[in-house]
Amino acid sequence: VQLQASGGGLVQAGGFLRLSCAASGRTFNGYAMGWFRQAPGKEREFVAGINWNGGSAYYADSVKGRFTISRDNAKNTVYLQMNSLKPEDTAVYYCAAKQDYCSGYGCIVYDEYDHWGQGTLVTVSS
Repeated sequence: VQLQASGGGLVQAGGFLRLSCAASGRTFNGYAMGWFRQAPGKEREFVAGINWNGGSAYYADSVKGRFTISRDNAKNTVYLQMNSLKPEDTAVYYCAAKQDYCSGYGCIVYDEYDHWGQGTLVTVSS
């Protein structure tokens, strides 16, 4: 599956953005999806993940209550709604996919993802 992330940009603190990740090449339904981010000088970190049918979602503590992950399997797209953005949310955001019907926390948050998009830059100014 090929992934194309979009929606990044420059926003002031307190603002919002919605990232999209369009998948192509394979059936999207059987894939767990995740959003990760990497800030300058830092390691890549998990942000949010969702299981194949949208029934289970998990978030990093740093974004819980502000970000929402969702998916539209009919459109082969996963979204990340980011509200109340903070300067520390500044990073390149990547979407990722793994072909798995799992729903558990360990699978969605920790297990390795097989496919990665190119990343989209989010910059939050103070």
